[in-house]
Amino acid sequence: MVSRKSREKALKNHLRRVENRRSFLQERSDFFSTIRLLLFILGIGGSALLFYIAGEFYSTLGFLVFVIIFFILAVQHRKIDYSLKRHRIWHRVKSAQLARLQLDWQNIPLPSAAEPETTHPFHPDLDITGASSLHHLLDTAISSDGSARLASWLLNTEPQKNKILQRQKIVIELAPKSLFRDRLQLAFHLVSSEVLDSGKLLKWLEIRRRPISLRWQLPLFSALSALNISLFLLHLIGGFQTWWLVSLIIYGLLYLFNQNPIKSLLRDAVFLEDEITVLRSVLFFLEKYRYGKHANLREICKPFFNEKSRPSTQLRFIKIVAAAIGLRMNPILGFILNLVIPWDFFCAHFLENGKDKLRATVPVWMESLIELEALNSLANFAYLNPENSLPVIVGQNAATRPVFATKQIRHPLLPAGQAIRNDFSMPYTGSLVIITGSNMSGKSTFLKTLGVNLCLAFAGSTVCALSFRTGLFRIFSCLRVNDSIIEGFSFFYAEISRLKKLLDATRDHNKYPVFFLIDEIFRGTNNRERLIGSRSFIRALTETNSLGCVSTHDLELIHLAEEIDNISNYHFREHIENEQMIFDYLLKAGPCPTTNALKIMRLAGLPVDD
Repeated sequence: MVSRKSREKALKNHLRRVENRRSFLQERSDFFSTIRLLLFILGIGGSALLFYIAGEFYSTLGFLVFVIIFFILAVQHRKIDYSLKRHRIWHRVKSAQLARLQLDWQNIPLPSAAEPETTHPFHPDLDITGASSLHHLLDTAISSDGSARLASWLLNTEPQKNKILQRQKIVIELAPKSLFRDRLQLAFHLVSSEVLDSGKLLKWLEIRRRPISLRWQLPLFSALSALNISLFLLHLIGGFQTWWLVSLIIYGLLYLFNQNPIKSLLRDAVFLEDEITVLRSVLFFLEKYRYGKHANLREICKPFFNEKSRPSTQLRFIKIVAAAIGLRMNPILGFILNLVIPWDFFCAHFLENGKDKLRATVPVWMESLIELEALNSLANFAYLNPENSLPVIVGQNAATRPVFATKQIRHPLLPAGQAIRNDFSMPYTGSLVIITGSNMSGKSTFLKTLGVNLCLAFAGSTVCALSFRTGLFRIFSCLRVNDSIIEGFSFFYAEISRLKKLLDATRDHNKYPVFFLIDEIFRGTNNRERLIGSRSFIRALTETNSLGCVSTHDLELIHLAEEIDNISNYHFREHIENEQMIFDYLLKAGPCPTTNALKIMRLAGLPVDD
């Protein structure tokens, strides 16, 4: 089986080869730059010298030879520079891959997706979005909407089994296709250094609708143009009177006073040309790609090679129209063309036809591209983490209770070589685990590990575990509660508000059970009231549509397991070696037998009474 280490080694070797090739191309490019400069100087000097020695004929002939050689060198230099650009982008793409594998956050591009509301059930407790987050680690999208689609999957509060299973199929199919993903990124970054705004063109197409006046103006000017030509030919052939001058004057005056439909013609053509240039490379790549037996990938990309929506046909038409509009930018040529036929109105008509077609197909292209980008991000995560497993999603019905069971689970945002793996299971709704342990022993990280991997599972991704079996749950966390000076909320009141929302969610039996994660419950009050409040809240949770974990320093809470069958105790512990606190971060059954607050104080040099 392929390991993360072998993936890392292969990426480093690949980057080394790309860097060597890039260095070679840079040297060739510098060499050609020097040769072209010398050739230019020699061409001017040599031509001048030939003029004085051999005369004008040989001077001109020599100059033409220099120009031809210079042109050949320029073509070769351009090819080298283009290849150099490709290698630079390829190096950047593969470097980002290695950075994701090594959790080198500085070299992983930051996603463009917006932050969700702070009232979200588990954001930002689980570090799903933002810098150094799960989304930051996974996101390889080239568009802002693709990035947002991935974020919405990770932040989904109502998982659907059929969608999860469908994404899993595609992720497994896409995972080995790293070359496909890399080439898709290369195709885009060769034409743009910015994130693709997939909604920009759609919004523009909706706003820039066909002018109503164009519907009657084009037929009118076409008829007048035909009349002008006919009268002019009759005048030339049969000596017919110069009525063509009258019709031409009428045509010109009407043309002059009906410019509204074509005022923005150039601006519209330039905008479309710019947007199409960005899209063309990506869409053509997806259109021409050989999908073979990859049925799921082929189905997603179907709009790109479907006869009715094929990008090459529609974008080529727009390019031809833009070229026709470009012809009339020459004042003389534009005057002649519009004098003979209503060239501008024809261009406007065909441009509007092109926009109408794009208005119907661009949303289809973008939806497929956005979906593909989000799935590529999940597939890339699976590719870089071959030890990951595909979650087994258990449905909920009358005969099957939701379950949660995992082996060798780890946190994806911790280095794989350092992260400790744990086994854990919860058999049914109503189960509640109280986790005790010393400070810094790993309680909070374990809760986040469960939550983050559930988010991955419900997004359709592989998870960081040897095995992972779960029902469908609504995730709710209370791990990172902050007070608010602006809103006048104390830490304790903010925590109460959060826990009240959690309790309300667990009492809704018409939805999936809540999987809750609570860290240091009621930490914002005194010991006596914290213990009373914690007992009451935990008892209430065991009677609701939920299951989950509560971490605490209050060892008195472990006795609840003796009163309520649904409650069980787990703990983390430590030991001291050579005056240092050693943690193994391994989850163990039962209550914690040790505490370490006084030990930490002593080790830090603080006074502690015996």
